[in-house]
Amino acid sequence: MTTRPGQVPVRHRQDTPNRTRARHPAAAALAMTAPAGLAMALLLSACGGSATDSAAATKKTCQQVRAVLADGPDPDADPAGYAEAQILPLRQIHAADKRLKTEIGHLDAAYQQLFASNGESSAAASAAAAATKRINAICPGAAS
Repeated sequence: MTTRPGQVPVRHRQDTPNRTRARHPAAAALAMTAPAGLAMALLLSACGGSATDSAAATKKTCQQVRAVLADGPDPDADPAGYAEAQILPLRQIHAADKRLKTEIGHLDAAYQQLFASNGESSAAASAAAAATKRINAICPGAAS
């Protein structure tokens, strides 16, 4: 690099030391896309597990529902008492499956109405029966 008196030295691209240049265009493209691919893989793995994990979680939730609904007074002899016994335990179940979570919520709401009516609301009884049927569709025999 040569300069004349009074001229500011300017480095040109070929004069720049420590300049990195990809020797192979494919290697440069890979080096640029690898971090993005890694980030995408991490995001996807954080969003959810495999279908096997989801099925195992649903199976575990179904076991919890079965245990909750098996406990309490006889629903035929004391519908209001049975409904009351199920409200808090149903709320404590955390379901990963959105459909199952929704149906547990519907059953909980129906039991709240049934308890509030002292077991005399036919609408609440019908809602509880419908929610039970939908839960049984997801977890066969859980709400029998």
